[in-house]
Amino acid sequence: MRGIGEKKTKGRLGAAAAAQPGSERVRGAGGQAVYHALRKAILELELAPGTGLDEVRLSEQFQMSRTPIREALVRLAAEGLVHTLPNRNTIVAPIDFVRLPVYFEALTLMYRVTTLSAARHHKPEHLAKIRSLQAHFADSVRRRNALAMIDANRNFHVAIAEAGGNHYFTTLFARLLDEGRRILRVYYSSFDDRLPKQYVEEHDAIIAAIEAGDAELCDKLATAHAAQIVRQIQSYIVRDGASHITLDQQA
Repeated sequence: MRGIGEKKTKGRLGAAAAAQPGSERVRGAGGQAVYHALRKAILELELAPGTGLDEVRLSEQFQMSRTPIREALVRLAAEGLVHTLPNRNTIVAPIDFVRLPVYFEALTLMYRVTTLSAARHHKPEHLAKIRSLQAHFADSVRRRNALAMIDANRNFHVAIAEAGGNHYFTTLFARLLDEGRRILRVYYSSFDDRLPKQYVEEHDAIIAAIEAGDAELCDKLATAHAAQIVRQIQSYIVRDGASHITLDQQA
């Protein structure tokens, strides 16, 4: 996605900065504003993988000192969305499609183990939270709001992991889901952000199985849910329609 114009990106980031008047007067507020603006641009692929993120230029765009810029970049690096190179330059993290099979293997395993664990250990308050997030996901699908879909889907599955009661599973699954956000964004674009109703229905079936405490069915549903997502993403990646995406653009 090399075609992101500097003027377009600068305009959007500048608008985000302008919406935060006096943000640096509150400790941490400036970094928060920059973080959210950059994160949105990265997840929406407005900032392509490999795009350079120069602190001086960002400071000018956001009309802030370099301190909140650095704070934002540190947070983005912790989420795996930006990388600091040996020469200390920072770039938007490339999407490593070569390693996707390994990623999908880990993702599928975590779908299964967290859903199965939720069936065995959930409490009523867990189900209330999961249903609330599912309602948000379904509404986002109806509105064709891709970023809201991705956020709601991530939070839905993390809530299921939390219901399982294993902190290590939850932490790992959250990281995997966060790493896959841009892949999902590319995939949703193949539908013109019209996500099939099947995704909503599969979530509903998983909730019902968790509520019933049916661990075996949860494992089966989670396996099928992960498999169809992986299959659809892989199918899209190999299609000619994805050939315009630059995965490792260097600054």
